[in-house]
Amino acid sequence: MKSISKKKTKSISYSKWGYIFLIPFFTIYIIFSLIPLISTFNNSFFENYMVGLTQIGPNFVGLDNYRAILFDSDLPKFALNTLIIWLLGFIPQIIISMTLAIWFTSARLNLKLTGFFKTVIYMPNLIMAAAFSMLFWALFSDIGPVNNLIVALGHEPISFLQSVNGNRGLIALMNFLMWFGNTTILLMAGIMGIDNSILEAAQIDGANAWKTFWHVTIPSIKPILVYVFLTSLIGGIQMFDVPQVLTNAEGGPNRTSMTMIMYLNKHLYSKNYGLAGALSVILLIITAILSFIVYRNLTERAEK
Repeated sequence: MKSISKKKTKSISYSKWGYIFLIPFFTIYIIFSLIPLISTFNNSFFENYMVGLTQIGPNFVGLDNYRAILFDSDLPKFALNTLIIWLLGFIPQIIISMTLAIWFTSARLNLKLTGFFKTVIYMPNLIMAAAFSMLFWALFSDIGPVNNLIVALGHEPISFLQSVNGNRGLIALMNFLMWFGNTTILLMAGIMGIDNSILEAAQIDGANAWKTFWHVTIPSIKPILVYVFLTSLIGGIQMFDVPQVLTNAEGGPNRTSMTMIMYLNKHLYSKNYGLAGALSVILLIITAILSFIVYRNLTERAEK
């Protein structure tokens, strides 16, 4: 008898290719994120700074750096500055972005040239924050075009950069202009994903525009709102470049515009790596706690 040889077909496994494609991501993450994070934790437990040309440390000091940061009398002031400036920018940002998103996606209004308007409102997001700050510094300085216009109208010039409200207001305005376009597009994507049958059912039940917005639109885009709120909160805590350039790294007047990351940068500039590492870890913990609270509260309300 002749033995009939059967060819065994090999099944191709694609799972390994998924892991291969993940290698670049994990390589970059380990080099530029994980290793610096571990290094920051390590530095936070050591006394390590420069006095002139003399290097002090690294000497292990345990939690002394954390105590020095937490008992620093300026820390609450800088935290409050960061919160106030973030709120001044975020509140109008979410209101105007939601309004524009509803207008651009409304079938009833049927606005023309929405693509053009979306491009225009997103363009400030492409400008570097340093360039944006320099532009505002030139516009609102004591001898800038804005004050020249105010004087031409017969009023006294306003020292925007030397007043607390003026400085904070300009920083908040720049953050608003840079990010409201991005927020608008995200909210538009969420609204466009709502099933039209749900909106039609609400109209048939007699719901007006406000009730439809509050009871249908908002619950339907809750995941997008959570994402926008969390990313904005994290961005607010990390606020640095705009106030750094606008106030020439001084956070003036009287450090009322000094943010938490500017405070961190002061330690890095003075090469006090121990205190800088401790402050970085504290900010990481604060960010994680606030993000968890926001996420839990918003998602629990969505489930109810």
